[in-house]
Amino acid sequence: MTEKQKTIKAPVTLKGTGLHTGVNVNFTLMPAPVNHGYKFKRIDLEGQPVIDALADNVAFTQRGTVLQKGEAKVSTIEHCLAALTALKIDNCLIEVDGPEAPILDGSSKFFVEAIKNAGIEEQDEERQYFVVKEKMVFEDEERGIKIMALPDDEFSADVKISFDKSLLLSNQYATLDSLDDFEKEVSACRTFVFLHELEPLLKNNLIKGGDLDNAIIIIDKEVSQEELDKLADLFNQPRVEVRPTGILNNIELVYPNEPARHKLLDVIGDLALCGMPIKGRIIASRPGHMANVEFAKLIRKEIKKRALKPEVPVYDPNKEPVCDINDIKRLLPHRPPFLLIDKIIELGEKHIIGIKNVTMNEPFFVGHFPDEPVMPAVLQIEAMAQAGGIFILSQLEDPGSYSTYFLKIDNVKLRKKVVPGDTIIFKLELLTEFRRGMANMKGTAFVGDTIVSEGEFMASVVKNK
Repeated sequence: MTEKQKTIKAPVTLKGTGLHTGVNVNFTLMPAPVNHGYKFKRIDLEGQPVIDALADNVAFTQRGTVLQKGEAKVSTIEHCLAALTALKIDNCLIEVDGPEAPILDGSSKFFVEAIKNAGIEEQDEERQYFVVKEKMVFEDEERGIKIMALPDDEFSADVKISFDKSLLLSNQYATLDSLDDFEKEVSACRTFVFLHELEPLLKNNLIKGGDLDNAIIIIDKEVSQEELDKLADLFNQPRVEVRPTGILNNIELVYPNEPARHKLLDVIGDLALCGMPIKGRIIASRPGHMANVEFAKLIRKEIKKRALKPEVPVYDPNKEPVCDINDIKRLLPHRPPFLLIDKIIELGEKHIIGIKNVTMNEPFFVGHFPDEPVMPAVLQIEAMAQAGGIFILSQLEDPGSYSTYFLKIDNVKLRKKVVPGDTIIFKLELLTEFRRGMANMKGTAFVGDTIVSEGEFMASVVKNK
């Protein structure tokens, strides 16, 4: 079953202070058309520049992820992107009148609530995933950082964090088995900072908008009440005390492993910068914004690489087919030895994938290169046409009352011979909308990861007499 792209139904605005800049901003999520992706629009700047939320546009990753295009920047965007990703929003334009997203309470909770209040709208275009096909790894051995992606049927993540000098965070783990659990398990988990980092960060012109309500302050060394009072005065905040758990006494943790869960939140938000939703299991050890973005860049490279060549359909023989041979016989008038499709493994609104297992028992091998059996190229084209015919008939309410006739075949290319033992995967895709009983399709035949033949087909559907 294919999934549709989604956007939000109506604009929704969040207001707040930027964590690092201290600037008050209006942050408005807007509906966007299909294939738009995530984009940020600086409406306070001349020309209202738009920045694509892609890893290619990341300029800085110190204490947050910063996008930049020309002189326009938007920082701390990962909490918003995590919420959009988790709620499976594909297209959204985010208008902001300042250089940073509001920090709010330091989590994704209010972004999730805003999106749900705006409503979610399904769009008329299929959702495209980046499917992890083999292990992908980014590693920084010096810092002990490792992020890995493994094949899986949906997105999931495991995160481990460790800070050698912190008793509270010597080791913490967080797991998310499905994005459906994000709102309950992860969205409310806040960013954190060590006490010893506060003064240097402020002196480096960061965390100007920080306060004790938008971050967990972790005590990683012995500290006197006098030092705490000095820091509170520096931030113009009320004076606080250290809790026995090693955090300041102004807040309660949402979960005992809230810091690890927030790191998982950051991983989801930063990996949104690959530009596509991911199907795969992410395993991250000591991740941070820099490593997350580098891993998103790895995925971006793989996406571009795959775009240069047709993506080979995944064939899992253990999965139930969409149509078995008996279903095919009910749709097509062909019969052995001229029924050349064994099963259909995928049927979308604009494509179909069929399978042909080539064996030595095929009748054409008797006379076609009998000493070196080769499947006739014209029969590969015929098999492709049959898969296309099944697709067309599947779009009709009463497919048994119609037949499909191919009127034209163009741009046929025969790239490699097919021999007994090969399994051919045929993928047919609509080139134009199916109208007035006419269909134009592009067909590609694969054996393994190699294209063996391809062509373009025009077909007509005719009602049986």
